[in-house]
Amino acid sequence: MGRRFFIWSLLLSAAVTALAADIYQQRRQQMVEHDLRGRGIRDARVLAAMGKVPRHLFVPERERDRAYGDYPLPIGEGQTISQPYVVALMTEAVRLRPTDRVLEIGTGSGYQAAVLAELVKEVYSIEIRKNLADTAAGRLKALGYRNVAVRFADGYFGWEEHAPYDVIVITAAPNHVPPPLVRQLKEGGRLILPLGSTTFSQTLTLVTKKGGELDVEELGGVAFVPMTGEAQKKR
Repeated sequence: MGRRFFIWSLLLSAAVTALAADIYQQRRQQMVEHDLRGRGIRDARVLAAMGKVPRHLFVPERERDRAYGDYPLPIGEGQTISQPYVVALMTEAVRLRPTDRVLEIGTGSGYQAAVLAELVKEVYSIEIRKNLADTAAGRLKALGYRNVAVRFADGYFGWEEHAPYDVIVITAAPNHVPPPLVRQLKEGGRLILPLGSTTFSQTLTLVTKKGGELDVEELGGVAFVPMTGEAQKKR
């Protein structure tokens, strides 16, 4: 009787786990169709990556039921995971190629890094909060992302030993483009960031390095947490 009960319990647990995974997968596909494709995201590779990465595993357990809503969610230490549409918009805007080396400033939960890792060869991500950096690194490793490296540091200064980068993605808002990041960007490289000094209100800005100069394109209003560390001293 005891052995039968144990086996039945295992089977029930497996069934519940499979059902939960299926529900999250359905919600994820609904997010892709309604909030991403429905709002103008067209890059098939970006849509596929967003449909694959389990966003619910990048938020606190108490937030998992809301993981596929199109809005930011708290991840601790006053930080948030960006809304899916903004993640997709930024990812699409930098025109990623499979051979690209990407630098991300602001690892946070690790979600944007995971999406990038689905699309490029190498991702280097910097997080200024040690607890978030350690947690994100462990989460990405557990999920099998071997092409992502996470570093605890001030992202304002970049990660020079792996430069130059084809793409730099900044997921916190400075009021200027950090000069060290411009130097670490390849000629022809793209850098995207929420640019502005107002807390939670900035302009999503795409910068392309051409002939040593910066070609700037504004993509619309966004709301990100401020960039801290050295960036705050320059305000």
